Amino acid sequence: MPPRQAPTARQRRLGTELRKLRERAGMTAPEAAAELNTNRTGISNLEAGRFGVSAERVRVLARIYHYPDEQHIDALADMADERGKGWWEEYRGALSTGALDVAELEYHAKALRTTHIMHVPGLLQTEEYAKVVLATDVPWPNPQELRRRLSFRMRRRDVLDRTDAPHCTFMVHESALRIELGGAKVARGQLEHLLDASERDNITIRVIPFSAGAFPNVGISTVYAAGPVPRLDTVHLEVPHGSSLIDSETHLVNYRVIMDYIEGITLSPSETRDLMRSLAHQL
Repeated sequence: MPPRQAPTARQRRLGTELRKLRERAGMTAPEAAAELNTNRTGISNLEAGRFGVSAERVRVLARIYHYPDEQHIDALADMADERGKGWWEEYRGALSTGALDVAELEYHAKALRTTHIMHVPGLLQTEEYAKVVLATDVPWPNPQELRRRLSFRMRRRDVLDRTDAPHCTFMVHESALRIELGGAKVARGQLEHLLDASERDNITIRVIPFSAGAFPNVGISTVYAAGPVPRLDTVHLEVPHGSSLIDSETHLVNYRVIMDYIEGITLSPSETRDLMRSLAHQL
């Protein structure tokens, strides 16, 4: 099997999880290779996501490592069994790898919990609002690039319409609702779209009010994506140079605490709708 030229974030994550299992067992790569009748390079390529792995081999490795968490192994085997390319692969080479990783993360998430400070969450943006946001990227996108990025962002929203759509809790700072991006008409249309979205069964929107004051991770938009088991959760951070995916167990624990704290200072969903209606009427 030829090596992958560019493993996706999810393929790399599967390899990372297999490496963690080996390290938990206290086995070196050569020792694992001997048990699997391969060589050290084969184990290294597998753990880096450069080579695919079957669900059967995942289970064989779990037995070699004497790993007892069956739910975790079942989830890893399901990841290994995934076939075909996601819709985001159509944009590979045209958009950043980080952007594709975000779409892949959202697609496979069982639930999403997010905080956004200055912008409305991308999954909830109207086309008009998103166009204004994307046009502020530096370096400035040319018209063709802007159309491509806008098309990609609009397609990301489809994850909310699936029959197995993840439940999403969007925590949005009041500042994001008050900034009139694109002028009053665009801002009002965005608020009306949020009000409609907030009535959906799989979407909860909660505002972080100005009165809440300081809170952890302020200034950084954060997505906490739940996997099929907690060990497979992932955090996505939007940072000035792009995006960052975090999956270490310690960081996941810390971000659960952060997200719980922030949700505790938000307005209730009904209070949030009241605020959004009031702001829309003012425009």
